[in-house]
Amino acid sequence: MTYPLDPVPFPHDRAALERLHHRWGWIVLFGAVVALFGLAALILTISATVASVFMIALFMIIAGGSEVAMGISSRDWAHFFLWILAGLFYIVAGAFALAQPFVAAAVFTLALGIAMLATGLMRIYFGARMAKGLRGLVILAGIVTSIVGLFIILGWPANSLFILGLLLGLDLLFWGSGWVAFGLRLRTAV
Repeated sequence: MTYPLDPVPFPHDRAALERLHHRWGWIVLFGAVVALFGLAALILTISATVASVFMIALFMIIAGGSEVAMGISSRDWAHFFLWILAGLFYIVAGAFALAQPFVAAAVFTLALGIAMLATGLMRIYFGARMAKGLRGLVILAGIVTSIVGLFIILGWPANSLFILGLLLGLDLLFWGSGWVAFGLRLRTAV
């Protein structure tokens, strides 16, 4: 019998390992570059926050343009106006974020804190309803997520200049480290 906490063996697909084996160096290099970008974001948190806001704003404008296009191609008036209105809202919000990145960072940071608090509370609720196997880890994850969300909310708006950049930096650092570990393990796997 296996338990969810047992270590997962390396992928069982030998053919996939053989195809990737000779690329382990590129995977390690990719991971190192991503991790370096994470370190840079951690050092330059305000710049990383502004870059995050710009990326979110660009995605909002692209999404808004897509919704306007959907509205134009709609076959009835109700959907036409809803798609156009929603698309224009996204475009205006994205343009505002581009024009006022620090105000947008404050709004995004507060929204992130609220979302993390709500997500953490939901994890605690669902964890309490689970069978004993994973219950403790899910509840622990919910507690940690709730605490981080609460800290973000309590530190708002003063923390708005660095929270998004800090989280981006940590994400890139861990993501890159994971790729480095995968590449190094892949080197010796075959």
